[in-house]
Amino acid sequence: MKYVVWSLVVILIILHQDFWNWDNANLVFGFIPVTLFYQVCISLGAGFTWFLAVQFIWPEKLEYIEQLEEKQGEE
Repeated sequence: MKYVVWSLVVILIILHQDFWNWDNANLVFGFIPVTLFYQVCISLGAGFTWFLAVQFIWPEKLEYIEQLEEKQGEE
């Protein structure tokens, strides 16, 4: 899953450079410029990618260290 998440990050970085929409003046749903709608989709994709990263490749060692520090603080 680690490689899938990193692949999605690279794809999002490439797709974020939407130079192909700069001259597109069309509206989506009659009121949203194509470029803005495209950025909304990129943002949703980034949110989903971050969700996958947290769920599947977040290092468990960080939580262990935090719990260990809390126990040391109590003593």
